[in-house]
Amino acid sequence: MASRVRIEIAATGRPVAGEAWTAANAWERMVGLLATERLGPGQGLLLAPCGSVHTFGMRFSIDILFLDRQNRVLAVARDVGPCRVRVGPRGARSVLELAAGAASAAGVREGDALRLVPR
Repeated sequence: MASRVRIEIAATGRPVAGEAWTAANAWERMVGLLATERLGPGQGLLLAPCGSVHTFGMRFSIDILFLDRQNRVLAVARDVGPCRVRVGPRGARSVLELAAGAASAAGVREGDALRLVPR
């Protein structure tokens, strides 16, 4: 992936993904997590621009955060298994994919603003 960022809840600094890769071009977004065995604790993939995702070909479940232009969480899809499609709400401009259960563990809620810190 092109670059790495740390993603945290802006109001509290609580980490959501200590190490997230960005998929900023069409090829990286298309491949996404398909070649990945699993996401480790604190890992994620940020897809931008992106408003919907699929899990066809994936081998594990993920949490999906749909973000607006200001990186505010519009919706959270938890524990999405393989062979599924999730379409974000109106205004979704990027998607953060995390290991299943990571959104709850980090305390992420709809309306939270996320901060991306370059690594």
